[in-house]
Amino acid sequence: MNTDIENLFKDRVLGHPAGLFVLFFTEMWERFSFYGMRVLLVLFLTAPLIGDNPGWEWPREHALALIGTYASLLYLTPILGGYIADKLIGYKKAIIIGCAVMTLGHACMTIETVWSLYVGLALLVIGTGFFKPNITSVISEMYRGKESKKDGAYTIFYMGVNAGAFFGMMLCGYLAENYGWSWGFGLAGIFMFLGMIQFWLAGNLFGKIGDKPLKASEVNDNVDAAEFEVEEKLNPFTRLDYILIILSSIGGLLYLFNDPLSKIENINFLNFSVGELDGSTVTVLIALLLFLILIISRTLRYTKLVRNRIFAVSIFGIFTVIFFATFEQNLGTMTIFARDYTDRTLTGSASLIFKIVDALLTTVPMMIITWVLYLLFKKTYSRIPFSNIALAIAFLGIWGLLIFRLYEKFAQEGNEVEASWFAILNSFFIITLAPLFSRWWESKYNPSAAHKYGIGLILQGLGFAVLVFGTLNIAPGAATASVSMIYLIFAYLLITMGELCVSPVGLSYLSKLVPPRMIGFMFGIWYLAIAIGQKMAGTLGGMIDEITAEYSLSSFFLIFTILCVMLGLISIVLNRPLKRMMHGIR
Repeated sequence: MNTDIENLFKDRVLGHPAGLFVLFFTEMWERFSFYGMRVLLVLFLTAPLIGDNPGWEWPREHALALIGTYASLLYLTPILGGYIADKLIGYKKAIIIGCAVMTLGHACMTIETVWSLYVGLALLVIGTGFFKPNITSVISEMYRGKESKKDGAYTIFYMGVNAGAFFGMMLCGYLAENYGWSWGFGLAGIFMFLGMIQFWLAGNLFGKIGDKPLKASEVNDNVDAAEFEVEEKLNPFTRLDYILIILSSIGGLLYLFNDPLSKIENINFLNFSVGELDGSTVTVLIALLLFLILIISRTLRYTKLVRNRIFAVSIFGIFTVIFFATFEQNLGTMTIFARDYTDRTLTGSASLIFKIVDALLTTVPMMIITWVLYLLFKKTYSRIPFSNIALAIAFLGIWGLLIFRLYEKFAQEGNEVEASWFAILNSFFIITLAPLFSRWWESKYNPSAAHKYGIGLILQGLGFAVLVFGTLNIAPGAATASVSMIYLIFAYLLITMGELCVSPVGLSYLSKLVPPRMIGFMFGIWYLAIAIGQKMAGTLGGMIDEITAEYSLSSFFLIFTILCVMLGLISIVLNRPLKRMMHGIR
């Protein structure tokens, strides 16, 4: 293994092994397909049945219930996918399987029937489970013994994530809204397929890194396996623990599937009530209670220092749930707001200025990434020529689509901005602001964890406050309006700043606070917290019609403003108690 790592570091691009950039581009295409499809989903499901580009005209509540369950499952299957790769097939095979299954999922989405939609989403959930945890695991193996370079490696990798999201939402959204939904769904699948081919053909570059794991008796990497076994037995899972895991998992999954099925297909397998609570609510509350009993009982069995740190992680986990429940409105209700309530028509000088800004937003990042591609070619063409050819084909396709899009935009007299275009602002602001926030965290003014969460949640609340202000004049029950797009742009700016304070920080503190023997279990718990937040996002977003009809659209966004600001202030107030629980970890 060490020999493979040293061989990887011989061919360097921007100071990092060339293999990192193979993973960078693989992740870029996967995020291209994921975000390209996801931003279309809510638009497609809720678009009118009649018109130039007909959709299915689902009620918003139904669409967001399905999307909430889908997004939630995306954070649960990686727990199983990571386990299978760890124990059975290795990371590289898991990544290829994940890419192949997701490609089939995108292909199903192009058919635009009810059965193909459900099958497509199921395949995307399964494929993500294999892909998501294991590509980062390959990076972790690549940098074993070179921890000082890990932060830079993950920063570069994170740029690939956001570059893929940026171009995926832009191009899939453009084709879908102007030429038909199948074009957008199909484009996502094409680039997922090219990403799989590129990674598969580059497999030899990684040597044995990411191969099928060795048995314990075969491990010989300066690791005392027996020592690890002793550590694992310090707090073994009891029979009661396993029962609680099984029961809470069954309850959670029943709720996740029953919620959209009962609303969309009138299939309710939790058709009972307890007082005023329906079966779905009762089931999920019982599942959460059992899960809390599991976490608390296991935590109490640790030493005081470990116990306090886990409680600190748990509090941050609660903040994380609320953060994602509000943040994920950007691909749900905020996309609906962009389509139905935002004035997206530009004329005269405003149209020309937008076209120029849009052209710069489009081409400058692509030029930078193409330059990185050229550097990778120089270092690896003789070792992985066919992988590079597949990558070149993908890039030629992207450049062709970008030029075609810009040509059509400039050929128009005016300009109508696609509703999906606004979703790219999140990725754009991350790419431009991440270096500033990174320097802030490295300075002497680096806030504590509680303060970072507090600042992030308050910034997110202010982003929704901008939408509250912008929608004050919209009458209750109004289905459409023409709010200036400036409000939406500023909302995305503030919400992204909030994301930069919270999202990357959570996993960092988790890895610092949790002992190595517990890291796998706690990462699973963290993904579960995000999954709960994703489902809550769909549930809260699904209330948009009900709240808008009875009160106003401003009232709907005011709920998120108050929730985020209040929780942000609570996080700041809890700074000292949390610091004591963390026992010196910063």
